[in-house]
Amino acid sequence: MNRKLPIGIQGFEKLISDNFLYVDKTKYIYELVHNNVPYFLCRPRRFGKSLLLSAMKAYWMGKKELFEGLAIERLEKDNPDAWKSYPVFYFDFNGADYQQEGALEEALNIQLNRWEADYNCKQTSSTLSGRFQNLLISAKRETGLNSVILVDEYDKPLLDVIDNENLHDHNKSVFKGFFSTLKSFDEYIQFTFITGVSKFHKVSIFSDLNHLNDISLNETFAGLCGITDKELNEYFPAEIEALATHHQISVEECLHTLKKQYDGYHFYPNSEGVYNPYSLLNAFYTKDFGTYWFETGTPTFLIKKLRNSQFDVRKFSNKTIYASESTLKDYTGDMTDPIPLLYQTGYLTISEFDSKRRRYTLCFPNEEVKYGFLESLIPSYVPKATAGNGLDIFTLDDYIENGETDNIRDVFTALFAGITYTTENDPFEHYFQAVIYLVFTLLGKLVQCEMHTYTGRIDCRVQTSDYIYLFEFKRDESAKAALDQINSKEYALPFTADNRTLFKIGVSFDSERRKLSGWEVEK
Repeated sequence: MNRKLPIGIQGFEKLISDNFLYVDKTKYIYELVHNNVPYFLCRPRRFGKSLLLSAMKAYWMGKKELFEGLAIERLEKDNPDAWKSYPVFYFDFNGADYQQEGALEEALNIQLNRWEADYNCKQTSSTLSGRFQNLLISAKRETGLNSVILVDEYDKPLLDVIDNENLHDHNKSVFKGFFSTLKSFDEYIQFTFITGVSKFHKVSIFSDLNHLNDISLNETFAGLCGITDKELNEYFPAEIEALATHHQISVEECLHTLKKQYDGYHFYPNSEGVYNPYSLLNAFYTKDFGTYWFETGTPTFLIKKLRNSQFDVRKFSNKTIYASESTLKDYTGDMTDPIPLLYQTGYLTISEFDSKRRRYTLCFPNEEVKYGFLESLIPSYVPKATAGNGLDIFTLDDYIENGETDNIRDVFTALFAGITYTTENDPFEHYFQAVIYLVFTLLGKLVQCEMHTYTGRIDCRVQTSDYIYLFEFKRDESAKAALDQINSKEYALPFTADNRTLFKIGVSFDSERRKLSGWEVEK
């Protein structure tokens, strides 16, 4: 019998009561609640932040029966003060649409109205912050206990309107007035935990609340969200075996594919990697190594900004994306540097850390993110590369598999044709390098494809079961010069004893006319 996997279940009480599988994270909750300091945690979407806060809510409301058999039940065994029922104010900014002015105020108003009724709090203030302050006082008077504040996805009202400067500034101002209460009324608050995808610098929730303990890059809590290798093997042996059986592969091969596809997130230098929980659960449920997290949506503004900022997309694969700790922690809203938001939203993760220089190196965490993200970039660079018109990656793959070099040439000619350039600040060199990188990297998902970007190596090598292709690309030089380089540098030498058909292909691009201008093939 298949076990119930909690896909899309964000309520801890429902998860436990309905016997869904739960990966026990309550040892972390125990440590957090007993330190009794206000926390902030930044993690990508669909990483279990809402479930974490829901479990905290159940703990602070004293629902001991929900934690039977979990780590925190054992840890609290000798604590006489455990399992009290505190007043809990859970601000959930998921779900609502904040594109309209006043939407954020209305979301806060709805939640305050409900709690004011619960704690006999009269509306004696006309401001949201004043009502929140009165609510904390009333809750203390009614229960004799301080309040617990849980804020889920605080940044959604900001990310939703990031392209609308006026509304973005307005929502930041609303936060400034409302959440300043968390500091000024600290004597009425027992515990505070705030989550989000990103940490907006200069938003009151952080600039005023300098007492928040940001654990986003804390080694102790690197595994707080997501699923570790140990948890994968401890909680999901039946699902792993079922997935392996379905694909007629060994358990070891199945684990290797799961790791390659969904693992690789690091939230502290050299820490244990964690799997994307949403994708992992969906893979077990569908019995397929599909793309799940990425299908939940990539911010279009992020794709647009990357294209317009002329970001060198080749950096995604050659480990030359660097960041400081402050860059990773604080997002200013300035998209001239998209790296902090790419990291915080989960498209990049920590690969290496230079402790002497205090420098982080970032990369794609796994193949689901890598190929999904690059596929979402393609339409921005090559609007014509859509399924059905013969310019998509799968069509190109067919031509490569069949040795159809003329058709391969026609695809590249069409990809570079008809692109509109509107400014002198849109150099062909950037576009040329980006398209070549994107096309061949995505092709690498289907065939063995290696891109090289440094002197002395073939630009691109593609291998199938029957063919080997050696590509050399030149700008404003002849295709013959590109082909001559392949021969003079003996790039084909390693394949002398190979029985497959080998194509040497020199390609030239005209930067003034912005088109493919030459194609020379030697078989």
